[in-house]
Amino acid sequence: MTEKHYDTGRFDDLGIKKNFLEILKNKGFEKPTPIQHQVIPGALEGKDVVGIAQTGTGKTLAYGIPLIQLLSSQKGQGLILVPTRELAQQVADALKQIGGSLGLRIAVIIGGVSSRPQIKDLRNNPHIVIATPGRLDDLMEQRQYKLDKVSVLILDEADRMLDVGFLPQIKRIFKLAPVNRQTMLFSATMPPSISSLATAFMRMPLRIEIAPQGTSAENVEQEVFIVSKPDKMRLLYSLLKTYKEDTVLIFSRTKHGAKRITRDINDAGHTVTEIHSNRTQGQRKASLEGFSRGRFRIMVATDIAARGIDVKQISLVINFDLPDNSEDYVHRIGRTGRAGRSGKAISFVTPSEKMDIRKIERLIRKTLPILDLPIIAREPVSNFVPERGVPTSRQNFGGQRRYGSRASSQGQNQGRRRNFRRERRFGRTEARGER
Repeated sequence: MTEKHYDTGRFDDLGIKKNFLEILKNKGFEKPTPIQHQVIPGALEGKDVVGIAQTGTGKTLAYGIPLIQLLSSQKGQGLILVPTRELAQQVADALKQIGGSLGLRIAVIIGGVSSRPQIKDLRNNPHIVIATPGRLDDLMEQRQYKLDKVSVLILDEADRMLDVGFLPQIKRIFKLAPVNRQTMLFSATMPPSISSLATAFMRMPLRIEIAPQGTSAENVEQEVFIVSKPDKMRLLYSLLKTYKEDTVLIFSRTKHGAKRITRDINDAGHTVTEIHSNRTQGQRKASLEGFSRGRFRIMVATDIAARGIDVKQISLVINFDLPDNSEDYVHRIGRTGRAGRSGKAISFVTPSEKMDIRKIERLIRKTLPILDLPIIAREPVSNFVPERGVPTSRQNFGGQRRYGSRASSQGQNQGRRRNFRRERRFGRTEARGER
């Protein structure tokens, strides 16, 4: 169910205190989203909640508003678990926006940076702790953090946390947190592992499903191109030229692929940045800020790193590679079409991946249109800026030799074989599939 079909009324109707309503109004929040409208009343009553909603639906404030109001009137601490560093900071920024004037203290506990400032923040008795499970578990092992004060425990993007292997840490946190806590769990999908978690550790939770799990945003136009792997970069150049005014997020399956795509796009003269696990936390933060502020028009990302990206002006998502699982497709395209805006998602599908696109279609319950390759993409590569990793001017878009003798072609192939052997000799061949 989407906002345009759902009358969400006003924040005044949800049990929010008057002083908090004034804060929301001053911050420009006039009407709740569907997930906020359904979650806030039950959460304010202290009930456990399972919310199924896509990214960009306003779920951060759906749990953030009741959390802050509850903590302002009672003792205790809120603990929010998230899958990535970027999402942790994004949630912190959103909660500070509405709770900063109330003196809200927040500690962000994430990996990739020194733990010393984080330990200091924890000793300052924060009202809310926002953490990735791995770093939080480490600090618990070091006895730098205890769960005895936690009165509200929230899992945001629970499906992603399980995908990246945080289930053991999450179970440990659940077992050590006070039994009489309130628990809220939010996820874009509801696989059996999430259902089992809710059954084992939650008390008769309210199940709130804004859209059927796997449903993609209605305001995102989705398209598919069938393209061979060697021709993907040429197609990408064509699309970046066509959508030259758009803010673009490009997904690569691996961090090595993301680096190559970023390098080639940069060489073509575009403003581009990258975000993946090979980047330090400082680099990832700088990339995200630069992309958010418009210094970079294009960002290339892997699935894990992209979970904290909340840039409202993203108008185009390009799946340079299809994700490993269909659920990630929903998460990816949810990066556009946010806050009521329209967006577009374009996927590059190789001929061998046609079954993968069928799985995605079954999940989202719609058929994706397959478009003809752009005319410009069928022109010789000599019409493009030469790039590393892009077919030379001896090939057309279909990979056939356009001109040049067979002998010269054989010479090039021999050179490539020599280069490949040399790379293997020095251990520089790329490990495929590493993320």
